[in-house]
Amino acid sequence: MKALLLSLLVLPLLVVNAFAGSVITLGTAASFGVLGASTVTNTGPSVIDGNLGLYPGTSITGFPPGIVNGTIDLTNAVAMQAQADALSAYNVLAGLSSTANLTGMNLGGLTLIAGVYTFNSSALLNGALTINFQGLSNQNIVFQIGSTLTTGSASSVLVINPGNNDNIYWQVGSSATLGSATAFQGSILANTSITLVTGTTINCGRAIALNGAVTMDTNTVDMDNCASIPSLPEPATISLLVPGLVGAGVAAVQSPSFAGLGLFGAIAAIRRKRRL
Repeated sequence: MKALLLSLLVLPLLVVNAFAGSVITLGTAASFGVLGASTVTNTGPSVIDGNLGLYPGTSITGFPPGIVNGTIDLTNAVAMQAQADALSAYNVLAGLSSTANLTGMNLGGLTLIAGVYTFNSSALLNGALTINFQGLSNQNIVFQIGSTLTTGSASSVLVINPGNNDNIYWQVGSSATLGSATAFQGSILANTSITLVTGTTINCGRAIALNGAVTMDTNTVDMDNCASIPSLPEPATISLLVPGLVGAGVAAVQSPSFAGLGLFGAIAAIRRKRRL
């Protein structure tokens, strides 16, 4: 079974990257950490790093004690447009060609690369799911889920080898329920409702319910807390590093091979051999 799964997931890079580098946009919905349709309710000291919106419903409760580090758009033109843009994104995600069908499999314990992964009905995450972006930027991973998404308590989504501007999207055909203390990543676009059980966190993503409620209980939703590759050092820092690199290269000259010496080490070795 594991061999079969690997054969499904290890696809030609050209095929994967053709999708992975494509642009998926949430439009104005991208500025919302939480966006509901019927109601948004909260219990406890939840924190939303992003905007909070509701349309067409009229009831947002629990803020405070919840904190919104953004604006609250309640049944206004901004929330209406965000819902329209979210619906467009949902339809785009649902229409993508599938990379692999994982129906009946637990996402916990899997390691997946950029692509589109389909569940014909419900999807379960019980344990740790690892997303490997392979150090590439502008990669997308999409989960197309026919009905419900459920995570077990203390489950997690881990990102390794990130690039820049990588994204995870969860297109959910009905409702999503994230179990207590789940450490989740990515944007959930659920056709009906989203429930975040006590202590659940969403990083680098959003909770967007197109037709139902978003229910929160002592959660953190941070749409900007994304893993990324370290930025290049400033020129002044590079100038400080160069003497050390040169010294390291010269010290390695006596090695029988130039492999692994780096640029400065290789140059020093060539000059030494010419003198001999």
